[in-house]
Amino acid sequence: MDAQVLGVSVDSVPTLKAWAEDLGGINYPLLSDFYPHGAVAERYGVLREDGTSERALFIVDKLGTVRYIDIHDIDEQPDNDVLLEELRRIDPAVAARAAAAVQPVELPTSGVIMYCTSWCPACRRARRFFDEIGIAVTEIDINQFPNARDRLRELTGGVLTTPTFEINGEVVVDFKREQVDRLEQILGLAA
Repeated sequence: MDAQVLGVSVDSVPTLKAWAEDLGGINYPLLSDFYPHGAVAERYGVLREDGTSERALFIVDKLGTVRYIDIHDIDEQPDNDVLLEELRRIDPAVAARAAAAVQPVELPTSGVIMYCTSWCPACRRARRFFDEIGIAVTEIDINQFPNARDRLRELTGGVLTTPTFEINGEVVVDFKREQVDRLEQILGLAA
């Protein structure tokens, strides 16, 4: 989409590095707004009185004009589809080229399928779980294939929750203790 993603945080460089490593790596630059503390966040109007910042998305065009602002509470996960739609609206020609370049993938319909993202901590835990029990999983990264995102919405009632599993028609959303128990039951591993 002819755009560059940047992550900006009021945390220090070592903290950002540890966070990125904990997520298994980040595929975009992370910038530290640590010193002077929160100067960038303050200029963008998202620095809180306690020195933290809101979770905010800004689209800045090539001329440096802020074209879009979306501010969330720090614990809210913004919807990337909204951001992508804004990018499409700002530059329809680039959006058309990007859409033409993306080819839908034929999604599997049987076996153990995990709809996931590369950065999701729960997805990493699920990968380890399946490795440990020796069950092959077909991973579908929802950020790579638009039709995978559509399928995930069908399975979850419209929410992009990762990981979500589809196992021969059974659907399990998320990877918390209750869902792991359900996975073990579906896979015939429950005692």
